[in-house]
Amino acid sequence: MNGSIRKNPVRLVLDRVYDAAGVLAAMCMIAILVVIVVQMVARWSSMTFPGGAEYAGYLMASASFLAFAHALNHGAHIRVNLLLTALGRNKFWAELWCLLIATAASTYVAWYAVKLVYWSRRLGDISQGQDQTMLWIVQLPMAVGAILLAICFADNLVTLIFTGRDNIASDLAEQSHGE
Repeated sequence: MNGSIRKNPVRLVLDRVYDAAGVLAAMCMIAILVVIVVQMVARWSSMTFPGGAEYAGYLMASASFLAFAHALNHGAHIRVNLLLTALGRNKFWAELWCLLIATAASTYVAWYAVKLVYWSRRLGDISQGQDQTMLWIVQLPMAVGAILLAICFADNLVTLIFTGRDNIASDLAEQSHGE
């Protein structure tokens, strides 16, 4: 086995799902650029692009929520590493407490995001802007991202309990000090 560490198949699947969501978030960012460029061209050519600002907003929400789990496991979220390091032996308990709270909060958000999509679909709710988009369609990526974040926090919590460490990569600021 060349000294490489074999990853658990579940770990591989979860990491691939988080990475796929990160790719989708990047695609949403590219789509925001396209919407803004189309808005600019439409304005310059005296044409209208109804709902352009709304679409950019929907894409920004989608990009944000879809990127959360990927960013968490890659150490891109802000963590208070100075405090955690200063705790020494109590670091495990502080991380456990933080992951418990984060898992509960993200599960709460995911539950209500899914409820929002359900009720928007059931009631046929549409946006109030010029775009007249069915809201459940644009709320769906947000709900998926919220679910993935809740799974990611729960995944890190379970990993911390069973292995003594989470799956979160070291802080990007710490990585840059060696350069």
